[in-house]
Amino acid sequence: MKLIKLGGVTLNQIPLHWEHNLKNILDAIAIGRSKKVSILCLPELCITGYGCEDAFYAPGVHATALKMLERIVPETENMVVSVGLPMMYQNHIFNTVCLIANKDILGFVAKQYLPGDGIHYEPRWFTPWPENNVSKIKIGEKTYPFGDIFFKLGDIKIGFEVCEDAWVSSRPGVKLHKYGIDIILNPSASHFAFDKLKVRKRFVLEGSRAFGCAYVYANMSGNEAGRAIYDAGTLIASVGELKAVGERLIFDDVRLTAAVIDIEDNRVKQAQSSVQFKFADLTDICVESSFSFPEILPEESENEDKPWEASSHIKEEEFTRAVSLGLFDYMRKSYSKGFVISLSGGADSAAIASICSMMIRFGIESIGLEKYKAKLGYFKEIQDCQTAEEIAARMITTAYQPTENSGSITRNAASGLAKAINATHLELDVNKIFKGYTNIISEKLGRQLSWETDDIALQNIQARVRAPSVWMLANINGALLLSTSNRSEAAVGYATMDGDTSGGLSPIAGIDKAFLRSWLRWLENEGIQGEIKIPALKAINEQQPTAELRPAESKQTDEDDLMPYDLLDAIEEAAIRDKKMPLESFQLLLNQFPQYNRLQLKDWVIRFYRLWCRNQWKRERYAPSFHLDDKNLDPKTWCRFPILSGGFDYEIKELEAYFSKLN
Repeated sequence: MKLIKLGGVTLNQIPLHWEHNLKNILDAIAIGRSKKVSILCLPELCITGYGCEDAFYAPGVHATALKMLERIVPETENMVVSVGLPMMYQNHIFNTVCLIANKDILGFVAKQYLPGDGIHYEPRWFTPWPENNVSKIKIGEKTYPFGDIFFKLGDIKIGFEVCEDAWVSSRPGVKLHKYGIDIILNPSASHFAFDKLKVRKRFVLEGSRAFGCAYVYANMSGNEAGRAIYDAGTLIASVGELKAVGERLIFDDVRLTAAVIDIEDNRVKQAQSSVQFKFADLTDICVESSFSFPEILPEESENEDKPWEASSHIKEEEFTRAVSLGLFDYMRKSYSKGFVISLSGGADSAAIASICSMMIRFGIESIGLEKYKAKLGYFKEIQDCQTAEEIAARMITTAYQPTENSGSITRNAASGLAKAINATHLELDVNKIFKGYTNIISEKLGRQLSWETDDIALQNIQARVRAPSVWMLANINGALLLSTSNRSEAAVGYATMDGDTSGGLSPIAGIDKAFLRSWLRWLENEGIQGEIKIPALKAINEQQPTAELRPAESKQTDEDDLMPYDLLDAIEEAAIRDKKMPLESFQLLLNQFPQYNRLQLKDWVIRFYRLWCRNQWKRERYAPSFHLDDKNLDPKTWCRFPILSGGFDYEIKELEAYFSKLN
């Protein structure tokens, strides 16, 4: 037997927050040493933070990253540690991993495959390193191997796949296997998305099986830079068997997952494979070190971190935990003292208020009350709180802001939910302000405004007069105002700019209304593990969604204004995610929604495409939102579309012509 203890660490970093990031890295090394870990893999670009954006171009960033590396190296006595940082080489920037063994830098591996789709933008800053190329880089007075290299420490070979490297068919592990690699380390910054864990497990397990080696995947954690949420979940596998799985969506800054691997057993299994051995001069590509790994005795080989399927949650729980973690990190990293929510009594604002409540509960469960408060040390007002309920009263402020068109149902629903989550709840009657604006404009125009002639203007001004008061509360509290628009309504512009879009963060702008409504019913009746639920949501769930901006006798509902939400989401998926033209979307819907007549379907499809084009300017102005899946509409990170366009006029005419022939 040849037993090696491997560790993967998840870190909650902050771009360019040097001391914070360094402390987390040094804490990780100290924890690894206390757990007798021999090889420790830290996440991608953990020294600088992954989301530095165009700051990666700054020479000062690279200089400081190297200074931080110098402070890390002396802390690695009798350990092997990998850390990620950007490196400038021959006037190009590379995403690299530095391998350190016993206070000695062995070399730098450069990432070969760079993600450039959707939320990923790495090719803007980094150059992909060409396969089979090896060079040297000088740092101070020393020169180090650089590029497509692997390492031999004693008789143990260590190679790398850096995040995206493992997601491609020509992954570096294929070549490393031919060199008889023993361990592959994968430092990653892989953002959360629904069901993504299944894909990660697949490439880790398949890589370890196909390459006959041990495999360590270490990911970032938390809301690092604003939009992406990293869900941690370290994975350690050995020749196709999962040895350890780290917890996901945690509130810790540092979390180690470790497992003991029998290298000799892996070599026997690798010898039984039919892979062709690669005969080559390894002088350049293999960096050798005399480092000797400490011996692990068989009685010390019991793994502490067992594979646990609790890392896989149903979608409703994943959504709750991911957005809760995103909110917590956004709040603390922006030094905001809680949240302000305009609580209308409808689904969207209720969802946000509920998640704020869950954020407090999950955080305390994850790291304990005292550590939770310590991570919010700047928030003096909560430091004497002894319960989650006390914290909620000081962290969550909700405001119901009625006009003459508001009703008792939404008022009672809002106050009932606020009471259930222990928020500080205010009622701010804005009808006088609404009337004041309409009277001013009526006087200047020389006519009375009416619902027959000024419907949209009268609706929008009601939404807008609610914004100043909640902004004022946010300013007074030093809190973060949360805007309440969802993705379905963002797609068609069914939101009032500077009204319900007002806020510094838009937590649910990446999720569709149909899912939100089903999630609210789930949280009312089932909840987390059947225990954590909010029965007060019943008053929300019994209503039909309505903007409540027209007189009560109009019986306004959102779906009457737009179209059924499940249909809207289906058109959005076809048109935006799958890039279908109006005619193609219509043809898909004919089969998908036989309950609607063809004329109605045609009109809804046309309405969607026209509203989509007309309202791109609104999506450009939305507050930052969380990335949760491949249906995101954020124009800055995922779904780019021109503000001015032809509006699909030609394509809509094709649909009209097809429909005429159909009938």
